[in-house]
Amino acid sequence: MVQITGYKVFEKENGDLFFSLIVQGGVEAVVSKQTGKTYLTARTARVSCTFDEAMCKSLVGTSLPGTISKIEVEPYEFTIQETGEIIQRTHRYEYMSDEDAVLTKNLHREEVL
Repeated sequence: MVQITGYKVFEKENGDLFFSLIVQGGVEAVVSKQTGKTYLTARTARVSCTFDEAMCKSLVGTSLPGTISKIEVEPYEFTIQETGEIIQRTHRYEYMSDEDAVLTKNLHREEVL
């Protein structure tokens, strides 16, 4: 299960607004690469939606079936909001329904030989 914890407003080039919901998974323990110590965190992801701001506000606190998965991507720069530090990442987090998570886990892409 994931929980909707907020929403974010974006403006298109033409001035129209659109929204995405911020979803957060459960608590998980992670070992720091720098210190080797364990800390607790929760994965978050943004999910595009067709809702207006009033609907987005009303959905905060709602639980949805699914998980937030770590997806490998091409390297990109990421700014840590708390410190302003710019780091390079090779993953992003994506919301997946329970059905999508099962398919992703059990199906493998065909490799080119």
